[in-house]
Amino acid sequence: MQSYLPLFAAIGGLFLMGGLAYFRASLLAFSLVLTASLAAYSFVSPFSELFWLAYLLIVGGLNFKPLRQQLISKPLFKTFKKIMPEMSRTEKEAIEAGTTWWEGELFRGAPDWKKLHSYPAPRLSAEEQAFLDGPVEQVCAMTRDWEITHELADLPEEIWDFLKEHKFFAMIIKKKYGGLEFSAYAQSCVLQKLASISAVLSSTVGVPNSLGPGELLQHYGTKEQQDHYLPRLAEGKEIPCFALTSPEAGSDAGSIPDAGVVCMGEWQGEQVLGMRITWNKRYITLAPVATILGLAFKLSDPDKLIGEQEELGITCALIPTDIEGVEVGRRHFPLNVPFMNGPTRANDLFVPIDFIIGGKEMAGQGWRMLVECLSVGRGITLPSSATGGIKNAALATGAYARIRRQFKLPIGKMEGVEEPLARLAGNAYMMGAASDLTVTAIDLGEKPSVISAIVKYHLTHRGQRASIDAMDVVGGKGICLGPKNFLARSYQGAPIAITVEGANILTRSMIIYGQGAIRCHPYVLAEMEATQHPNFNQGLQQFDKALFSHLGFATSNFVRSFWFGLTSNSLISTPYSDQTATYYKQLTRFSSNLALLSDVAMGTLGGNLKRKERVSARLGDMLSQLYLCSATLKRFDDDGRKQEDLPLLHWSMQDSLFQLQNALDELLLNFPNKWVGKAMRLVMFPLGKPFHAPSDVLDHKLARILQEPSETRNRVGQGRFDSRVEGNVYGELEQTLEDVLACEALYDKVCKALGEKRPFTQLDKLADEGIKLGVINAEEAALMRRTEQGRLAAINVDDFDHEQLENRPNLAKTDAADLDSVA
Repeated sequence: MQSYLPLFAAIGGLFLMGGLAYFRASLLAFSLVLTASLAAYSFVSPFSELFWLAYLLIVGGLNFKPLRQQLISKPLFKTFKKIMPEMSRTEKEAIEAGTTWWEGELFRGAPDWKKLHSYPAPRLSAEEQAFLDGPVEQVCAMTRDWEITHELADLPEEIWDFLKEHKFFAMIIKKKYGGLEFSAYAQSCVLQKLASISAVLSSTVGVPNSLGPGELLQHYGTKEQQDHYLPRLAEGKEIPCFALTSPEAGSDAGSIPDAGVVCMGEWQGEQVLGMRITWNKRYITLAPVATILGLAFKLSDPDKLIGEQEELGITCALIPTDIEGVEVGRRHFPLNVPFMNGPTRANDLFVPIDFIIGGKEMAGQGWRMLVECLSVGRGITLPSSATGGIKNAALATGAYARIRRQFKLPIGKMEGVEEPLARLAGNAYMMGAASDLTVTAIDLGEKPSVISAIVKYHLTHRGQRASIDAMDVVGGKGICLGPKNFLARSYQGAPIAITVEGANILTRSMIIYGQGAIRCHPYVLAEMEATQHPNFNQGLQQFDKALFSHLGFATSNFVRSFWFGLTSNSLISTPYSDQTATYYKQLTRFSSNLALLSDVAMGTLGGNLKRKERVSARLGDMLSQLYLCSATLKRFDDDGRKQEDLPLLHWSMQDSLFQLQNALDELLLNFPNKWVGKAMRLVMFPLGKPFHAPSDVLDHKLARILQEPSETRNRVGQGRFDSRVEGNVYGELEQTLEDVLACEALYDKVCKALGEKRPFTQLDKLADEGIKLGVINAEEAALMRRTEQGRLAAINVDDFDHEQLENRPNLAKTDAADLDSVA
């Protein structure tokens, strides 16, 4: 037994040290416990004096800061200062802009789930609810998307007037300037409802309430600018747009070629200090109708008229579009979703210096202004529009799948159709959750730059995939354009959302993790800031503290990752002990994995991580799925933990966790250092990969939810426009779904009386036979006739005379005449 004592002691020591690491004990606590353990062991098997001397030197040196700094931290500090990649001004401003919220918890390896559930559930004020029930419902009832997208290529004049009159463009503007001053949640609810009826309508309303003059003026404008412009914007006397994107600089907005020079010039008959600006912008929403143009450009001051710096950097100015020299180009035509969008240009245009938003003191501060405001707008407008779109697609497609029959049964009961229906339901549930949690952060005063990038990418991405699923189910009904088509325009326009405000490929591969790794990691930003400190000794002090905290953090995540993988998440506490407990445990496990892999990636790749975009993308996918799952758990809790909603929760969580696992697996398989990847696989998947995609049984449950009216189904589509007003195809589908379900018992009754099973068609004629047989009454017969009308309207498609489809019917004759004249 004595011979096994060293082995037992070693194993016990490993467990002891592992336990300390798991619970993130301090360096001093580690040292004291280890010393006490060795001392106790030495009574049985004494260590040599040389061992104790070496041990005490090491442990003492690590705990005595002056010695530790000289021997360890200082050499590393000098090395870090040399190898730390140079960060551009725009990168630095982007990283420093905004705030860190729940995503910081997800990055620390041990999320505080009670903290998540302590955030208030989003709620509408009485005023906001009245606006949704009143003007929003009214404008949706006025909207005919076919008229907008095909006949007018614009909103009708009465809708423009209605939007201005009811201050739809002033949801973000404070009441003291005449605006509505709605919460971010209220804005999201408005945009979701508008998006469910028309993408053109939601885009038109969304942009002025997102990144634009109103937002920038309220945060950074001078009092004179605010007092002049904000009331006019609130009243609809001014239509704003914001011009950032140039032909040569899309996602790389920091390299915009548009430039201005500070100089003296003539303005309204006087010599004033101003700027000569040249710009060429494109993809600018509302530019063709805007009266005031927010402009981003690079400003220089070669004569140092406003300061000592020659290159001031990106600057934001406010330019009235009626100034001579401002050119508004012709319209762009984005994928048959013709919201107002187009180019704007000017060449050597002189304007006063006080046109800069915030005055000359804000010259060169434009990038920070844009990133901070963009993080708020990007967290509301696009995610809300994508969410409103998928809610509508999910419920409309579910209704259609229950109404439409093939092979003598509703197509929604076919297993092949159940699969895409389940994705529609699950994604609608999760996207609604993510949108709500994000606007909660904004309403709490956060400017969540990382979270806004996550929801912008993942919600528009899932929205696009959902439109494909819906089209697969609807088939021929979906591909024939016309007033009765409830899907085609959202299907056509889906790529717009994934392109604007940061292309999704760039957002995934660079922005989410590029910002998240630095902003959310507990110690990386502190280490970076220490290396850039102008005072060497103060920088060394900060670096030493961050470095050893970082080492302890990484050690803890290593132990936690291995332990969780080996024991199926033992020791993880959860806020609930019901069916959701396993999800909290898995998310905590993956949070530790993410934190550990981030340190491994940064440690092994260094500055090259910035260029390893697929590594960044997969790490970003892990962070994103953690956030989406957190939002889903929060929604389930906020909704009252309703048991009937569990299938939606299970599907959403299992699908997202499976995607998270795949991102982790692909990262390890393709890790630049293959041996590091193999080692991390042993740590994180010691017993293999635990997750699989949602089961067929779960798919069946979700598909059924979309096809049968219920409170759960209503929650999936919460906030969409489905009023039964004339001309609203979505309301008509809902009415027909209810009628079909009510009619099935009558159909069975008549068929039984006839002694034969008829097809579920020609219900009007079947009603006549039922009346003759005396098995149904007049009221029931009327229901069957109405159901047949609705059923045919649901499955039939529009058709047109050839001349109706010609955009320019006389074009061919004109071209022929032109050719004759040339000849």
